[in-house]
Amino acid sequence: MIAKLKGLLDETGADWAIVDVQGVGYLVHCSAKTLAALGEQGEACTVYTDLQVSENDMRLLGFAEAGERDWFRLLTQVQGVGSKVALAILSALSTDELRDACAGGDAASVSRAQGVGPKLAGRIVNELKDKAQTIGGALPGGGIAGVAGAPVSPAGGASADAVSALENLGFKPAVAARAVALAQSELGEDAGESDLIRVALKRAAG
Repeated sequence: MIAKLKGLLDETGADWAIVDVQGVGYLVHCSAKTLAALGEQGEACTVYTDLQVSENDMRLLGFAEAGERDWFRLLTQVQGVGSKVALAILSALSTDELRDACAGGDAASVSRAQGVGPKLAGRIVNELKDKAQTIGGALPGGGIAGVAGAPVSPAGGASADAVSALENLGFKPAVAARAVALAQSELGEDAGESDLIRVALKRAAG
């Protein structure tokens, strides 16, 4: 799976960008906030990606931060939220605003996004309320939600990629975040993604 692109910003549109990676142009669909963060045409950029494959389509979604990609994956787990709606939500709210809205049950803020009515917004905050703190959300005392005393995994870097890898293997986001946090506590802040995944798999299965 394509997880990240590093290259030059070749072209942009209303909801997409083309990233030139050593002469190969990758079309990525993006939120408005990601497009604004990528910079000017011809500049170097890094895009975190998620590959969506359906029966009739295959598309690459692009995000300026790994945390935004993680939120996209959470949102698309909610019934009625496809990639288009998820990108609309991430265009309307920052990841911090989205986390606070879900944690506080603030459906009105989520319904600001285009194509999101009150009923769908309510479903989103209800289903993601317990998961809101697992992505970039510290609790009092420096732990992750549901993990007393565990270090908070940062929104980007090896730990976030390790969490995403565990989620792709079928682990729930909260379980994946907890396992990676424990692995990072054991291995240290400089641990690489592969080592984090190896230890986290043992912790998640234990």
